[in-house]
Amino acid sequence: MGSHADIPSVEVAPLTLNPDGVPVSEKYGDVYHSSAGGHAQARHVFIGGNGLPMRWANRDHFTILETGFGLGINFLATWLAWRNDMQACKALNFVSVEKHPFSAADLAIAHAAFPEFAELSQQIIGCWPALTMGEHRIEVDGGRVVLRLVFGDAMAVLPQIDVQVDAFYLDGFSPAKNPDLWSPSLCKMLAHHAASGATLATWSVAGMVRQALSEAGFVVAKKEGFAGKRQMLVGHLAPNASFGY
Repeated sequence: MGSHADIPSVEVAPLTLNPDGVPVSEKYGDVYHSSAGGHAQARHVFIGGNGLPMRWANRDHFTILETGFGLGINFLATWLAWRNDMQACKALNFVSVEKHPFSAADLAIAHAAFPEFAELSQQIIGCWPALTMGEHRIEVDGGRVVLRLVFGDAMAVLPQIDVQVDAFYLDGFSPAKNPDLWSPSLCKMLAHHAASGATLATWSVAGMVRQALSEAGFVVAKKEGFAGKRQMLVGHLAPNASFGY
């Protein structure tokens, strides 16, 4: 078995705040979450946009795949919603792809802005993996919640992930600034991993995103966005979708 030294490291994202105190990516020139609140945005766009928690109610397991782990706010919000739901699925599987992860120390600083996540954040940061390429598995709540962090370029790692997805959180940086994470090829990869009845949600309503998702076999529609953003996008896999890549 090789050591971590044998595995390529990833390019770590530095924690940088804009004048409003919102974390931003210097590399992509975009924010990690809305200035109106990361937790509220996660609840409205990703949890609500995918019909949760209703869709996971009383199921044995439910799987979410996220493009862009970032600060982990969407995961923490979803985990908290799962914990607070008496009818939640027995097992929650959360797969998240991230090309430029943060260090554990910077995550701790960023998460301090969300006291409601304090206990959950502490657990994740306490077992934060080495910042090396590939998949890293974190189990919490007695193994009932599994976070599969996949560090690397989404186009390279998505074909290697063995997963059938019930809900997609599409949370990359702006399509204008990071088009690769919204490309037709990537959307087809997502469709390949979609379980029957899979849904998706994203804050982006860009024409290129809607077209790429539609061509991949998803039926998409606009709905009311979060805070100052007028619209967001939701969708589901068409029943007769056929795909491949």
